[in-house]
Amino acid sequence: MSEQKRLFLLDAYALIFRGYYAFIKNPRINSKGMDTSAVMGFMNSLLDVIKREHPDHLAVAFDKEGSKDRLEMFEEYKANRDETPEAIRIAVPIIQDILKAMHIPVIVKPGYEADDIIGTLAKQAEQAGYKTYMVTPDKDFAQLVSENIFMYRPSRMGNGIEIWGIPEVQQKFEVERPEQVIDYLGMMGDAVDNIPGLPGVGDKTAKKFIKEFGSLEGLLENAESLKGKMKEKVIANADLGKLSKKLATIMTDVPVTFHEEDFELNTPDFPKVREIFQELEFRRMEENLLKTFNAEPAEASQNKEEAGVNSSLDVQYDLFGSNADTASATTATTGFKTIEEVPHFYQLVNTDKSRSLLLQNLLKQKSVCFDTETTSLKSLEAEVVGCAFSWEPGKGYYLPFPEDQEETKKLLEEFRSFFENEDIEKIGQNLKYDIKVLSRYDIKVKGPIFDTMIAHYLINPDMRHNMDVLSETYLNYSPVSIETLIGKKGKNQRSMRTVPLEEQTSYAVEDADITLQLKHLFEKELPNRNAADLFKNIEAPLVKVLAEMEIEGINLNSDYLKELSKAMTVEIDQLEKSIFEQAGESFNLSSPKQLGPILFDKLKLVDKPKKTKTGQYSTAEDVLSGLAGDHQIVADILEWRQLKKLQSTYVDSLPQEVNPNTGRIHTIYSQAVAATGRLSSNNPNLQNIPIRTERGRQVRKAFIPRDENHILLAADYSQIELRIIAALSEEETMIQAFKDGQDIHASTAARVFNVPLEEVTREQRSNAKTVNFGIIYGVSAFGLSNQTSLNRTEAKELIDTYYSTYPKLKEYISKQIQFAREHGYVETILGRRRYLKDINSRNQVVKGAAERNAVNAPIQGSAADVIKIAMLRIQEKLKEGNYKTRMLLQVHDELVFDAHKEELEAVSKMIKHEMEHAYELAVPLDVELGTGENWLEAH
Repeated sequence: MSEQKRLFLLDAYALIFRGYYAFIKNPRINSKGMDTSAVMGFMNSLLDVIKREHPDHLAVAFDKEGSKDRLEMFEEYKANRDETPEAIRIAVPIIQDILKAMHIPVIVKPGYEADDIIGTLAKQAEQAGYKTYMVTPDKDFAQLVSENIFMYRPSRMGNGIEIWGIPEVQQKFEVERPEQVIDYLGMMGDAVDNIPGLPGVGDKTAKKFIKEFGSLEGLLENAESLKGKMKEKVIANADLGKLSKKLATIMTDVPVTFHEEDFELNTPDFPKVREIFQELEFRRMEENLLKTFNAEPAEASQNKEEAGVNSSLDVQYDLFGSNADTASATTATTGFKTIEEVPHFYQLVNTDKSRSLLLQNLLKQKSVCFDTETTSLKSLEAEVVGCAFSWEPGKGYYLPFPEDQEETKKLLEEFRSFFENEDIEKIGQNLKYDIKVLSRYDIKVKGPIFDTMIAHYLINPDMRHNMDVLSETYLNYSPVSIETLIGKKGKNQRSMRTVPLEEQTSYAVEDADITLQLKHLFEKELPNRNAADLFKNIEAPLVKVLAEMEIEGINLNSDYLKELSKAMTVEIDQLEKSIFEQAGESFNLSSPKQLGPILFDKLKLVDKPKKTKTGQYSTAEDVLSGLAGDHQIVADILEWRQLKKLQSTYVDSLPQEVNPNTGRIHTIYSQAVAATGRLSSNNPNLQNIPIRTERGRQVRKAFIPRDENHILLAADYSQIELRIIAALSEEETMIQAFKDGQDIHASTAARVFNVPLEEVTREQRSNAKTVNFGIIYGVSAFGLSNQTSLNRTEAKELIDTYYSTYPKLKEYISKQIQFAREHGYVETILGRRRYLKDINSRNQVVKGAAERNAVNAPIQGSAADVIKIAMLRIQEKLKEGNYKTRMLLQVHDELVFDAHKEELEAVSKMIKHEMEHAYELAVPLDVELGTGENWLEAH
């Protein structure tokens, strides 16, 4: 007897949406700025099914124009669905073109949903003797499951696929027969499709009713036997239940016919598919396609040659295991290469002779990738366990170090000549970490560096930049997971020292090898993104400067913070007491569930309070801020929240961040996070300490000089973003005001309100200041009226007057938006690109946000460029002059130094000069200096 034939029917939109949202935190954007997430997600899903299942027959069903019958029954059907994202609307015709080129039938029937098309074809195929698999994550399809019809749910987050037959449906829905799923859906309703269901009936109740009454009709017939409010609800909404069941029923009589010869899976038109993939920049996807259909190696080789191995940078991911953390679990699904199948030569170096040979070879190289293995993620507390080296793809060496730290120092001393060789380029992934680890052994990393994480940040700033993601994306290779060696994060995670040397070698050298290969790709791509000079002259050298700042750290007065915390506790208690008195009762202030009813049921502060999706009253800050001016209790609640957050985030936690070895705070700067080019600070975040409130400012008093011979020096750019926008827009009036040293906000107020400069009022200056900064962020009349005392009409008049006063500024904004529409990106003064995939979106909200970024990104990014240049030059001068002064912090537009008192005059002059002359603009840059016995005094 021949094996039963199998038909796979794919629910297109369900898979497209799922694919798109799987990438939502890390969208797949190509060099044209197009969001290709939806296409990529669907294609990965399709190829995975073909590769796993080798189906005889396959088709893809699409919705078109919705369900005519259901809309006639209930015009609110699917009415609450959000507008389809632009990326999905663009993706659908492209996916259909790919399917056509692959000779896969696309089944569309206007007025019918894909569910109904699949249901009809599944039943017809069953009659023809087929086993049918409905490929969809949509649980509603469970109602169609039979002896020969199955649900095929794609893998998600590394959990593998699920195939639901009758037993699985019985178990999931607690029913006797799959068709009872319709009754379940009819009773419970479906928020996604806006099927109402029976009010008050959820998952558990629906399952209970089906067990008791067998069906919706059985429930309605026996409604009198129910108790209380449920009885009333079921009887009153009987018709609604019947309607819901009809809406939830998948039709099996759509006018489509299963002709088996039309559904046979055939060989794709590879050149045609390749053409589409190349347009989308899906280089790895083509390899995946060829593997899936077992194309001849010669053809595969030819395809690669035609595509150009380095012609584009695209993304290859397992759709439902796209998180890099699950990469190792999904290797089989994705088709990524692994260490098991790729030829390599990774050698352990653990004898005197082999170490000597390794060092000789290292010193002959012009460029070497290295990677340290350590005992901790905290670089300034970690001990080095080993170091891997690679200078030729597929080859590398691992140098292990003993637990005895004195012995480790001796071994590292042997390799000082390599690390401190100025002529050998050092390659690495997140090299700042390795530089800091080696600094604990008094080893410096000298010579030019190439950090693949930073390079990729410049190539594709909106993607993630960790090595596993980069490896899978650009090398189609899934590295060994650290968790396979030492276990998952947590108290039971082992140290790298416990891992056998052979496994350490494979893991560590693989990392160095992969990083080397990524370097070869990225250094060719950097010029294509106009980022080669930016990388070489700014971002790569900055890695070392940031490492030195992080190693230096800053002194903290922990005793002062303890006293501040006590004072804040008293204030917090007093505020709580006041709030409870005004409320007339005590409650949990931290609980929105308890706070909402107090404010809006008991005190009735507003007529129609805003609610969250869960039906609770919203007590979010934006909601309460609008009420604070009229209600003292709300003002007290907001102040209480602010103090609690400040106390927990900084006052109590900063002393816990002090390094036990140095006694200082060592923040970590990230170069590869903010798409604008700004640095971010973490562990602890010193950039978010609030300075607009008295208590927030007092936190800065905790940061103090190294000792009595030093003083803190703060150097702050004055209004750098306004100066940059004046220069880039070539707005002469604004440029002249800066050149004349005028107060730019007063100067603006004098012009827009048409009054002499000396007669500008405080309120006029304040309003002008709001517009000056707001223009950069695309402030609207509505937004301006919220931030000032102006009404919306007055705000609109002010903005209009502002633009007529500064016409070139308005023209610059228009030009930036037009440039972004044509090129898909904007650039800073140094050519740093910000890609704006939504700049031509048909969704006005999304498009508006992209347009604001088109104006804002070059301004913020250029300010970041300027301060980075200044940091590089200042650090160089501090070293050249052999100064004792050290650069400690970068916070937005400010640099903070531990200045030696004997050098104060000289370094102040030098720092001011270097910051003000970092980049020559049409507007002079102005830097304000301050000194003090703490950061607040200095600022």
